[in-house]
Amino acid sequence: MEPSQPQLSITVKNGHEILGYLVIDSTIGGRACGGLRLVPDVDEAEIAGLARAMTLKFGYVSLPQGGGKSGVRGDPEAPREERRQRLVAFAQAIAPLLRRGLYAPFSDMGIDNTDIRYMLEAVGVRVKRRELRGNNSGYYTALSVVAGIQQGARHIGLDLSRATVAIEGFGKVGSALGGLLDAAGVKVVAVSTSRGALYNPHGLDINRLAALARQMGSEFVQAYKEAEPLDRAALLELPVDVLCPCARHHTLHTGNAGRIAAKLISPGANNPITTEAEQILTERSVLCLPYFATNCGGALGGTMEFAMHNRATIERVISQQLGARIARLLQEAARQKKSPRELAEEESRRRFAAMQQAAEHPTLTGRLMELGLECHRRGWVPGVLIRRLSLSYFEKRAAAL
Repeated sequence: MEPSQPQLSITVKNGHEILGYLVIDSTIGGRACGGLRLVPDVDEAEIAGLARAMTLKFGYVSLPQGGGKSGVRGDPEAPREERRQRLVAFAQAIAPLLRRGLYAPFSDMGIDNTDIRYMLEAVGVRVKRRELRGNNSGYYTALSVVAGIQQGARHIGLDLSRATVAIEGFGKVGSALGGLLDAAGVKVVAVSTSRGALYNPHGLDINRLAALARQMGSEFVQAYKEAEPLDRAALLELPVDVLCPCARHHTLHTGNAGRIAAKLISPGANNPITTEAEQILTERSVLCLPYFATNCGGALGGTMEFAMHNRATIERVISQQLGARIARLLQEAARQKKSPRELAEEESRRRFAAMQQAAEHPTLTGRLMELGLECHRRGWVPGVLIRRLSLSYFEKRAAAL
């Protein structure tokens, strides 16, 4: 599957005001899936890049979904009713696509799955019994970011017990990542939000920051006094060992790539590094892990959660299978003298093309599986049955067997 233009790109307007965007990058079986975010300044290029990221992510873990993404312009910290009004107005404009199932949204920045459910039901889309139930994708994404950090550190000989980490974006993914690193004894020295950044070379109190974030939202960076306040962009250039971009796309670019001090970059965000910046970083011997390899835990974990697997099982599959796969990717990239991203993209595109081909020529087994999934969505079969039947399916996809 060669890179191509998106299959569909829609700009939604409310009079002269741009309300948001929907981009369908690819489909499998006539359907695409991807998050819907609510942020003030989203644009079409960002959403197109994120839709392509979903294609690569689904290909990487062999989940048969097309890649799509949508974004609504608005304040994520506005009152819930105001946010939902904007979401419903956006949904009304793309209602035919939602009703036909061409695009299935889930929560991303600024909203949660209860907002998605409300939006869909407001435009007449019936949400099935077992759809949009879990809301732990940020945690599962953070798990795969940690797996990337562990394997990347091992690859470059970095001792994580003595390492320092900066996390750009302390939202769903970044806050979960901070908690996981703190629990593992890894020192987090900097975090940021849309309101600014905090830096303490001796380490931050992650539990306290998380509590403040729950109380104050992104404003918590102004209430925590045991750290130096910084401009949020300055966090990226701090003298740390590991940098984890967990915010918006293209925050690492040619304007700052030459000043990045980190030895390892393990992204939680989609598309955080421009192609040109990654070339600069690679030339400077900074190990850049492919974002769709390090943040695919959210897609895999969310799907496993839908299949009724418990948290311990999902944690094991992400940490062990995905972690081992990143280790193999780094070894093979070194052997072939390719960048990890180049090699991972080749694999993702190959696997995605195979899934598209299988969807166009379904076997009896494939048809029966789709029927079983539809019955599960509607709550017609016991969850324990789906859980037992699907475990090896997910393990093989995580391990790329």
